[in-house]
Amino acid sequence: MKALKKTGTIVISVLLWLVILVAALYAFTTIATRDNQNVSSLLGYTPLVVKSDSMAPTFSAGDLIFIKKCDTSTLKEGDIICFHTIIDNEYALNTHRIQKIDTVGDARSYTTLGDNNNGVADAHIISDGDIVGKYVGDLPKAGKVMDFLSSSMGFLIVIVLPMLLFFIYQVYNLIMIAIRLKKAVAVETARETAIAQEEAAQKAAAQRPEPSEAQNEAEAAKAALEEARKMREEAEAIRAKAEKELADARKQQGQSDSGDDQTKEEGTES
Repeated sequence: MKALKKTGTIVISVLLWLVILVAALYAFTTIATRDNQNVSSLLGYTPLVVKSDSMAPTFSAGDLIFIKKCDTSTLKEGDIICFHTIIDNEYALNTHRIQKIDTVGDARSYTTLGDNNNGVADAHIISDGDIVGKYVGDLPKAGKVMDFLSSSMGFLIVIVLPMLLFFIYQVYNLIMIAIRLKKAVAVETARETAIAQEEAAQKAAAQRPEPSEAQNEAEAAKAALEEARKMREEAEAIRAKAEKELADARKQQGQSDSGDDQTKEEGTES
């Protein structure tokens, strides 16, 4: 039973931490947007959701791609890069393949092209300052999960509710820990009290005074009185026995004297 409970606790903890990781990824992809030409990154990596099929089949709309910061001087034609640009008169991030690199002095400019754009290059030529990083991988369809999480219902179901459950679960654990700690303290207090009482009893027994001389003399007198009583009883028994023997002797003596008188009278008559 305990093993099953422990396993269930571990599973719940793993699921809850997984939800937290998903929530963190969602929060990160949400804030990983343009802000004064900067894009948020974690350890140099930025996850982004693909919004179109311009790079299909390399990656498609709904995929989650990962962009890594890089030294632009190491880029070459054929690399896939993420960069700031203008799309439909709006500021946006785009991820396309480098078709051509032009160098003028120390400055480089890049012509980009989507793999699924039928060979039509992007209208805007970009520079080193526009580049966010280099494409390093993707998770197919994971971007749809991020899009769902960005909706009110998805955020409530996948993020808010599990986080609330996780919070309640942690509070429950804290309460149970507090209860167990309280019980342990009560048991320890009771044990210490019992030990203290036992030590006090032993100490009291050790400090108990010895019988006084008066008590000793009273006990001795009582013993002497008891001995005298016994001796008196024995003396009375001896005296009663002697009196009985004396009475018996007198009786026998009386009978003997009567016999002698009868003998004398018979002699006279003859």
